[in-house]
Amino acid sequence: MGFELGRRDFLRGAGSAGLMAGMPAFTNMAPAQIAYEHMAPEQSGSDRPEYTIKFAVCGMSHDHIYGMVNAVKRGGGVLVKAFGAEPDKLADFRKKFPEAQIVNSEEEILDDPSIQLVLSSTIPNQRAPLGIRVMRRGKDYLSDKPGATTLEQVEEIRKTIAETKRIYAILYSERLEVKAAVRAGELVQAGAIGRVIQTINIAPHQIVQHGADPYAGGAGSRPEWFWDPVKYGGILCDIGSHQVDQFLFYTGSTTAEVVASQIANIAHPQRPQFQDFGDMMLRGDKGFGYVRLDWFTPDGLGTWGDGRLFILGTDGYMELRKYVDIGRSTEGNHLFVVDRNQIRMIDCNHMPLPFGPQFVADIVNRTSVAQDQAQALLAAELVIRAQMKATRVEFPQSELPITLGPVTSPGCSDAPDPAPCTVPK
Repeated sequence: MGFELGRRDFLRGAGSAGLMAGMPAFTNMAPAQIAYEHMAPEQSGSDRPEYTIKFAVCGMSHDHIYGMVNAVKRGGGVLVKAFGAEPDKLADFRKKFPEAQIVNSEEEILDDPSIQLVLSSTIPNQRAPLGIRVMRRGKDYLSDKPGATTLEQVEEIRKTIAETKRIYAILYSERLEVKAAVRAGELVQAGAIGRVIQTINIAPHQIVQHGADPYAGGAGSRPEWFWDPVKYGGILCDIGSHQVDQFLFYTGSTTAEVVASQIANIAHPQRPQFQDFGDMMLRGDKGFGYVRLDWFTPDGLGTWGDGRLFILGTDGYMELRKYVDIGRSTEGNHLFVVDRNQIRMIDCNHMPLPFGPQFVADIVNRTSVAQDQAQALLAAELVIRAQMKATRVEFPQSELPITLGPVTSPGCSDAPDPAPCTVPK
């Protein structure tokens, strides 16, 4: 109590001028120099893609399929057939892509020798089994994330790739289809901030996106599988897969382990198995990573999440404001770079997205420019291990103290702490 009175008397007597006089280091600081840049679209002799392929959609349970289709079409893909098990999803898809022939079964797609690539955003725990069937029928596969929900699925994918020489790609769209993330990758590769030490991903999401893109995942009501961790993999496996892909890519790590992970259901007691918060700490052979995930984006933001990525380097750091620049702009794709000389704010909204053309070229040329196959599957493996290892934190509904306890997420086997994951040779 005496401390409070003394502090108040001091503040009254000192006044603002007296306080500032005691802080010359702050008043004498030179203002930071900020350089503003706008990425311009690349100019080329022709807008036509270099290659063309025929592709089909087999499963559209998540609306990410729209972005997946558009990416492949940008690269020269021609959508010829589509199959979907949910009538409402199929009806919406038909309106958006009337050029696709709607078929009655996945077999009609797998049996078509003219189809080179199959895309799917079916229910997450069904994606790997479908992709394995696709590859064994001589076609390449592009899965929505997560590309697998169990370690057994990951191992079977790797085995099938080795046997068939087909491509099993996973569209981690928060890096591959976000322009600021693409530009950040280019700058990291160029050494703009020295050697990358750590990535920090803050990845809030929104269950129902009011007024959002009608083709976004939460623009309508969520299906039953969304609430079941056996089917969607759990929060770390599902939306965490985007973030672990970024950790591996920006640090360049080829071996990594999950140091710690935790999950919780804070505000959805009516869905007791659901996980609305999670985080994890990662350690790779070339850097560190931290990821925070949640389903608590408020409606007032105006978009589904204020996704941020921080990349720390030996000579500087970056911040990516991916989907909104809160307090400044409703536009996202703003990249901030701080190095030894200046602060740069880069508007990346008008730069091209290379994934589609690169991926189609990979299918034609049997290369792996658009996505490193081993890295994609390492990300899938790490998030499953994080989910298996996670401590479930229980918050009593009306009290602050918490209860801690180990948990084996539904759908995962009960296993001891795993050894570090390594990219297979």
